[in-house]
Amino acid sequence: MTNQVTGAPVGDRALWDRAAEGDEAAFGELFERHAEAVWNHAYRLTGSWSAAEDLTSHTFLIAWRRRADVTLVRDSALPWLYTVAGNAARDEHRGASRRLRLLRKLPDAPVVSDHADAVAERLDGEQRLREVVAAVRTLPKAQREVVELCLLGELSAADAAALLAVAEVTVRAHLSRARARLRTLLEEK
Repeated sequence: MTNQVTGAPVGDRALWDRAAEGDEAAFGELFERHAEAVWNHAYRLTGSWSAAEDLTSHTFLIAWRRRADVTLVRDSALPWLYTVAGNAARDEHRGASRRLRLLRKLPDAPVVSDHADAVAERLDGEQRLREVVAAVRTLPKAQREVVELCLLGELSAADAAALLAVAEVTVRAHLSRARARLRTLLEEK
């Protein structure tokens, strides 16, 4: 904007005073004059383009809200705008630091297994069990009985021997032969 009488540019103080009275065009002129300088200042404070954009927007929002409360001491609004941007940058940095400390205090999220993996494992386990049971059925009767009692039923060799009325050494021999045969049968599948 220029002074209509002298043709000289209108100073920041006059624009600020007009903006304080509700002149949006005067505030727009202040924005056009100083937005780039405020953005550059904010960028130097943060090192981030997006943070500088946010701080510039925040600075001019505060300037608009406080335009009636602030009286410029000098002819330029830039020192006051720099101060607002610097304070906003420090506030943001402190807030980010607090959020980071808070996040560090939170426990790690528990690892949740995928339900599909559990179902697949269960189905694979059921299929494998069916294969084992089918292989056990092909064993000779004495070996099958010992496997059913000791391996599938989890009885000790001594208990299985007492139940089958045979010597414990016989149960151990049947178990050894059955394991070897089952290993061969299951590796073939």
